Amino acid sequence: MTNIFEVQETNKMIEENNLDVRTITMGISLLDCCSSDVDETCEKIYKKILSKASNLVKTGEAISLEFGIPIVNKRVSVTPIALIGASCCKTTGDYVKIAKTLDRVAHEIGVNFIGGYSALVSKGMAPYEKMMIESIPEALACTERVCSSVNVGSTKTGIDMDAVKLVGEIICKTAELTKDNGSIGCAKFVVFCNAPDDNPFMAGAFHGVTEADTIINVGVSGPGVVKRAISEVRGADFGTLCETIKKTAFKVTRVGQLVAREASKRLGVEFGIIDLSLAPTPAVGDSVAEILEEIGLERVGAPGTTAALALLNDSVKKGGIMASSYVGGLSGAFIPVSEDQGMIDAVNVGALTLEKLEAMTCVCSVGLDMIAIPGDTKPTTISGIIADEMAIGMINQKTTAVRLIPVFDKKVGDTVEFGGLLGYAPIMPVNTFDCSDFVNRGGRIPAPIHSFKN
Repeated sequence: MTNIFEVQETNKMIEENNLDVRTITMGISLLDCCSSDVDETCEKIYKKILSKASNLVKTGEAISLEFGIPIVNKRVSVTPIALIGASCCKTTGDYVKIAKTLDRVAHEIGVNFIGGYSALVSKGMAPYEKMMIESIPEALACTERVCSSVNVGSTKTGIDMDAVKLVGEIICKTAELTKDNGSIGCAKFVVFCNAPDDNPFMAGAFHGVTEADTIINVGVSGPGVVKRAISEVRGADFGTLCETIKKTAFKVTRVGQLVAREASKRLGVEFGIIDLSLAPTPAVGDSVAEILEEIGLERVGAPGTTAALALLNDSVKKGGIMASSYVGGLSGAFIPVSEDQGMIDAVNVGALTLEKLEAMTCVCSVGLDMIAIPGDTKPTTISGIIADEMAIGMINQKTTAVRLIPVFDKKVGDTVEFGGLLGYAPIMPVNTFDCSDFVNRGGRIPAPIHSFKN
């Protein structure tokens, strides 16, 4: 039962600390849209998404108005398109046709992003999957709301280094094709290890083949709420700090649970999961970096940063899982650079480097996220960075991801503006020592010994 004290407390979190439901994401299976003709497949995709999600935005807005809870984004995720196009796509242009269909229906139903222009190739690429990956630069350049991802590794299968090499090249091509807009196409593309099937957050969301035909996943965020709570126990021991974060995460997740259940009921769609992720925005007071600094760091990147992030991530998960039986996705803390003013400030004063961010990804929810790098960075260097991050995920049995943006014609010291939730970012330096011989070996890095469990 929700009592009046909880209602008042929630209102305070919304009004003063930027608590919001970051996204309601409807996952839709497109497996029944497959056919041998690409135009017929596109028509089926358009009609199915329209029939399932036409009321998604209107429902989200009604719930937000009725309960007084900000719901920032309404999104759709679909079955990985590499699978849907396998029987009908003969060229990269055929896959781009599907991307344009997704973009058209996303505009029509009013969602801000549609995810699932994706391929899952952790153990190898079939010809149709490679073709789909090769289509990504053009697909992201000619669409506005389509998001793309490729899963290139897992703890069970190892890392497909042929795919890692290819996506390094794809990122550079995407940067060039969208150079007139800050290479923003790369902000809509994520490379994963151990990608979850139920992630509601973009750009990596897709609707896994293990999911029901249509589901509702909700992502909740509240860095400002957590910061406010721990500021009230400043100087207390770690036990008290962790308990405070857990209790706060519990309350935040309860808000998401309420919205998810209501959206599920009104749309007649099965409820999937709540993802409680401390996802920052450029807004003042909505920063994960500021949480870490409130814990006791002068700046993010200082000694102790990784330990503080580990504590935060674990406490958020423990608190969230007590508030809902269905917590999933990427629950924890995100550390994107461009979307977090505290991270940007730490980079600008020299406290935070790419290497320190990589260390932090060992314990955060995702990985190297929204990091702008010089436009002349070599594809093999990007592939090497991806391989490092995939190895962290594979060995540690966790999801890791890379969203790097080599900004065309920009160098270290410059800044790129993306706008909206994506914010802006300083161009960060990259280790330029060559790793081409390593990346060009080809084949697959084997799964670790502890993956053998059955």
